[in-house]
Amino acid sequence: MLLDLVRMFLFPALMAFAAASDVLTMTISNRVSILLIAGFFVLALVSGMSAPAIGLHLAAGIAVLVISFTCFAFGWIGGGDAKVASSAALWFGFGHLLDYLVFASLIGGVLTLAILQFRSLPMPAWLARQSWLMRLHNKDGGIPYGVALAAGALLVYPDTEWMKAVDVVHLAMH
Repeated sequence: MLLDLVRMFLFPALMAFAAASDVLTMTISNRVSILLIAGFFVLALVSGMSAPAIGLHLAAGIAVLVISFTCFAFGWIGGGDAKVASSAALWFGFGHLLDYLVFASLIGGVLTLAILQFRSLPMPAWLARQSWLMRLHNKDGGIPYGVALAAGALLVYPDTEWMKAVDVVHLAMH
């Protein structure tokens, strides 16, 4: 039962935290990525994932790390975004990676357009006291892409092997 609860809540909670942190502070702590990576390996081992399967998940994470850090080097995304995207790719492996990247990209595009529109409007005085909103409203500020990464991940996660392994009947009886 505890394993099922971890499968259900660890990844989604960490991704939601990454999104909230990015919106409020424009940073995603390294701890989030470290917990995602550690959580994957612990859960993979406890769940009995085979070594070759773990290797493929690791390869997916490394592939996204290489691509995302290239994007970071060009200034297109933040370092926290690169680390969180790579950590999420580790959880998805190649089986769900394309879905994740497509959802995150589409949501990221909509998010970017929405924030650009928000920045074109005057900030109401009663909202100007919120430092995180002022940061989002700043025309020279970045886009909290962690929101798109988290949203894409949360859309894909229910279809993964992690969630398919949850014994919902057993959980409902307790």
